Amino acid sequence: MLKRYDRQRDILNLLEPNQTRAIADIAKALSVSEETIRRELRVMEEAGTIVRLHGAVRLPPQEIEGPFDLRMQTNVAAKTRIAEAVTKFVSDGDTLFLDSGSTSCFVAKALGEHRQLKIITNSLAVAQAIRKDKGHTLFLAGGELNAAYQSFSDRHAQEFLGGFRPSLSILTVGAVHPEHGLMDHSPSEAIMSRIAYATASRVLLAVDQGKFGRIGLVHTASIKDVDILVTDAPLAPPFQEAFSHAEVVVA
Repeated sequence: MLKRYDRQRDILNLLEPNQTRAIADIAKALSVSEETIRRELRVMEEAGTIVRLHGAVRLPPQEIEGPFDLRMQTNVAAKTRIAEAVTKFVSDGDTLFLDSGSTSCFVAKALGEHRQLKIITNSLAVAQAIRKDKGHTLFLAGGELNAAYQSFSDRHAQEFLGGFRPSLSILTVGAVHPEHGLMDHSPSEAIMSRIAYATASRVLLAVDQGKFGRIGLVHTASIKDVDILVTDAPLAPPFQEAFSHAEVVVA
């Protein structure tokens, strides 16, 4: 198994963003047969790691996140199921961090029956979604508003978040890759997530299947940093291996 992942890593290292590479060239560079490379590429394609073409291969395109309002209208059914599953890991009185992802807003809405939560967030949408009649305490990071994310993630927000020790950070992510780990599309939001990973007692990653196998702009964390994964479909084999240490829940 290790040899297989080593070879897949070597294949990825030979690929450049927005360029194709012939299978024959890859086989020659790695001193193996073309059939061996094709077998690896079939596995990698299933995981979403690469895109196969006729006689060639390329990396998947980097995803660009759209405006927050548009993301709130995307994959609504999956995000609703994920949010409901996430609530099972929350107890009354917990201290939570919810990030600025659209799925986090669905989680905030799904927490309606919980009481006395202490909720830390950098998201305006999450803050607005929290029930006001359940005795919750809300801590909202401030600073300069990022209009595209409807959130705060500048130095002031980062310092604010770093002062808390949540019992559970509920985080989203822009891309999940079995080799490259967890990635985001905003450097400042990635820093907020890194702080949340470092300060929380446990980390729950809430992510729909559309994010798996993608490549993001900036590395956020390693897969091993995740304690609980909640997603909406069974994991492909490479991701089963990568998340074998975590509790995995399919909503």
